[in-house]
Amino acid sequence: MKRSILIISVTCFLEFLNWGRTYSQTGADTLYKQNRNYTIQTELYNIYKTEKADVVMLGNSITFGVNWNELMGRTQIVNRGIGSDNTVGFLQRMDYIYKLHPQLCCIMGGINDIYQDAPAEKIFENHKKIIKGLQAHNIVPIIQSTLFVSTKWRRYAEKNVEVARLDSMLADYARLKGIEFVNLNAVMSKDHLLREELTTDGVHLTAKGYALWRDELEKILKKHGV
Repeated sequence: MKRSILIISVTCFLEFLNWGRTYSQTGADTLYKQNRNYTIQTELYNIYKTEKADVVMLGNSITFGVNWNELMGRTQIVNRGIGSDNTVGFLQRMDYIYKLHPQLCCIMGGINDIYQDAPAEKIFENHKKIIKGLQAHNIVPIIQSTLFVSTKWRRYAEKNVEVARLDSMLADYARLKGIEFVNLNAVMSKDHLLREELTTDGVHLTAKGYALWRDELEKILKKHGV
């Protein structure tokens, strides 16, 4: 039994590595299509009966990894995180956000793009497109910092440099445009590294990590009367 679990874990990890390496071969504009999680979740979105939400959480597996209604003690928060998704994938599924007519959409992404060797500038441009699309639909964007990874995660040193560059661009843009920027790294990271006690594997969060995220997000929701 243990051997079977190990084989499955190794297979999934190798699949993730191979998927990430295809960036230069296929281009970022089509890479999201190779993500099986993307197909599974968007097909589910088509049959979900929820028609209205106060808040939508847009992101990747880090966002997907918790029940936001239970975490926040609210009933009108919809999770639209998809494991292994990148910001190009976000852009391709924005209609699933718009149709819920939320007051707020909290965005957190970019780490998968970075591990697919996308430049921070490209990821930043994708964020701007996401933000402008939300604003065009009268949805308030909340930008959340892309989290650093810890020393447990591969190539952490070089990739955290890109995370810092991306977050700096996002923070500057938020200030310029009067958009809320939630600096999660300020409470969850130290010396440009995700704190080890807050992560299960170097990138995904423990319950303690999600509790800190909840506390920061609660301040924003209250500020907006949600």
